[in-house]
Amino acid sequence: MQRREFITLVGGAVTTWSLAAQAQSAMPAIGFLRSSSLADAANLVTAFRQGLKQAGFVEGQNVVIEFHSANDHPDRLQALLADLIHQPVVVIVVNGGAALAAKAATTTVPIVFVGGDDLVRDGLVASFNRPGGNVTGVVFTAAGLGGKRLELLRRLVPKATTIGILMDLQGTSAEAERVQAAALAIQQQLIILDVSSDRDIETAFPTLVQRGAGALLVSTGPFLYSRREKLVALAARYELPTSYPLREFAMTGGLMSYGTSITDAYRQAGIYTGQILKGEKPGELPIIQSSKFEFVINLKTAKTLGLEIPPNLLALADEAIE
Repeated sequence: MQRREFITLVGGAVTTWSLAAQAQSAMPAIGFLRSSSLADAANLVTAFRQGLKQAGFVEGQNVVIEFHSANDHPDRLQALLADLIHQPVVVIVVNGGAALAAKAATTTVPIVFVGGDDLVRDGLVASFNRPGGNVTGVVFTAAGLGGKRLELLRRLVPKATTIGILMDLQGTSAEAERVQAAALAIQQQLIILDVSSDRDIETAFPTLVQRGAGALLVSTGPFLYSRREKLVALAARYELPTSYPLREFAMTGGLMSYGTSITDAYRQAGIYTGQILKGEKPGELPIIQSSKFEFVINLKTAKTLGLEIPPNLLALADEAIE
């Protein structure tokens, strides 16, 4: 190839790339930020994209999504949010662990959150019906279902005089209060351990066994969700019948789960994001309370643990994994 031809081809490539970049930059950009890892949240991203599509937006065609993750380092959230705002993005979508940081970072860029329970008490919104300001979102009330999960676990393991609970108390203190109240009402002894690192999780299981726990509840929160494979593996190793807050844990091999659908919550967040892109104000969009509940039992795991599922409990399950 002659030198002049080579220059022409390279110049053409640059021009093509430049036009493509300009076309992409002309699309509205959405910031998608998680306080925990993105690596194990592919199902949530897929559900969010489905919601966006329902609202008329497809990534790469008429909208761009910028993905950021703090990887369980809350101190990184401020810089990540500053980067998204500087780009700029027209909407920021966050999980519960990043919601308050997002609100503190901007009063103008619309924010759509997924997660949380005590939104008014935490100062995230003014009310559920009219959130006000630049924030709206979807609540999946997993934390508020701790008492129900405790009841279902006791029906499966009635001889467990002591039940352990693993919680990331930094993000789910309200859940601890509710579970303790439920346990007090039925005189159930609890051992609550605060876990916020991989090391905490690894030491929690032998600690619970040594202290006589006969079963375990794993709490809600982005950190524990992102460690679901580790938690399920350790529960199997220490032969602890364990109840989890979301279906994904049972699909990974966990014994049982009860809670609202986190994937449906992200789909709804995608729809809300699309509505905001069309001009609706976030402060006028009511908080959506996810109402799709799922009770899942993993029969294979129950058999491995030597547990027989009572027929009346099995009849309540929305799904039984063979």
